Amino acid sequence: MKDLKPVEIVTELDKYIIGQKDAKKSVAIALRNRWRRRQLDKDLQEEIAPKNIILIGPTGVGKTEIARRLANLTDSPFYKVEASKFTEVGYVGRDVESMIRDIVELTVNNLKARQQDEVQEKAAAMAEERILDILLPPTSQSSAAVSNDLDIITTGPADEDGRPKASTREKLRKMLKAGKLDSRQVDLEVADKSSPMVEIFSNTGIEEMGINVKDMLGSLMPKNTKRRKVKIKDAVKLLTQEEASHLVDMEQVKTDAITLVEQSGIIFIDEIDKIASKDKSYGPEVSKEGVQRDLLPIVEGSSVPTKYGIVKTDHILFIASGAFHVSKPSDLIPELQGRFPIRVELHSLGADEFRRILTEPKNALVLQYMALLRTEGVQIEFTDCAVQKIAAIAVEVNSATENIGARRLHTLMEKLLEDILFAAPDIEEKKIVIDASFVEKQLRNIVENEDLTRYIL
Repeated sequence: MKDLKPVEIVTELDKYIIGQKDAKKSVAIALRNRWRRRQLDKDLQEEIAPKNIILIGPTGVGKTEIARRLANLTDSPFYKVEASKFTEVGYVGRDVESMIRDIVELTVNNLKARQQDEVQEKAAAMAEERILDILLPPTSQSSAAVSNDLDIITTGPADEDGRPKASTREKLRKMLKAGKLDSRQVDLEVADKSSPMVEIFSNTGIEEMGINVKDMLGSLMPKNTKRRKVKIKDAVKLLTQEEASHLVDMEQVKTDAITLVEQSGIIFIDEIDKIASKDKSYGPEVSKEGVQRDLLPIVEGSSVPTKYGIVKTDHILFIASGAFHVSKPSDLIPELQGRFPIRVELHSLGADEFRRILTEPKNALVLQYMALLRTEGVQIEFTDCAVQKIAAIAVEVNSATENIGARRLHTLMEKLLEDILFAAPDIEEKKIVIDASFVEKQLRNIVENEDLTRYIL
């Protein structure tokens, strides 16, 4: 994060998301403030709370896409969750604390993988020695694992302890490194990954209970291994992974993961409008408000128990988003509103934005379909008029039916190219130009028939 200024963060987001300058600016400032806070004295760090953000805007304008791109952009622990998955404590469903447990789990796995990459070279050297030990056992031991055509090497003179001489081992090492032994097979003890199935029936704390039972069984049950014949090439990979996992200090990984989550964690809560109740009533609304009440202490700052230790949520940054079609941000309980002081409105998209979405981003829809058809040897080309026509039809359909923003473009493109995608393997014309008349011909009948539009587009 220290290398990315707010302007650079916005520039990176611009590569994938069209428009929404205000939202990008707010997110960039929030991310930079995380880095700024870590440069301060410890005492002052504790006093500076993160400024949580609510992104408000209709569906399909880029709220979730901003979250996805942030996850790739920042090196901080990042987790995205839908608020609609949570239910009030006492109801069957996920409890809000599970998002803290999930982000810790993700961070532990990422740090573990990173450390395994760092020790890969050392692990590979240790795996090589183990393979040589299998290929060249002491003469007193059985050498059934060694292929017959290696006997010429293994029957050389031995040391006093019964091991083949070093020169013999080095010859075999050179053959191993040169890949001459890759297709040979050896007997290897492989961990059996199957574990006993345990079903837990409980309406509260099911996740935490599951964690405890799993850990308890893991410590009680012996680790099963099975012997199988493996090619040396695959055996080297398996042993390297095994040695790398042994070299990682898991206690340090757990401690670092908790610190990283507490100081730099970012949680994106999507669909927060689904737990906002428009008016006070009984029934399902009680559960919605209950989720808000359960969410409040997490956002406000509390200690959450996880299987790796206690995690304090005081300095985790929360970014929430919602379309707020039926409800509005003020329908959230006042305490929760106060915990999201920054509110950013994302604007509806028009024909110009749709045109740019189709062609400008790195993952532009037009480029995606061109790449897909290129695998069949078919070259398609979109004229500027065709792109403008698709954008205009998207706006027309959004205004006539439900406004689902840029997601409408996916539906239109699939319908537009349906025949070409179906016939592509056998098509004779390998170069196809998509112009405005082609778009009109493929889509106009559906657009003009309102009933068809509602069901098909």
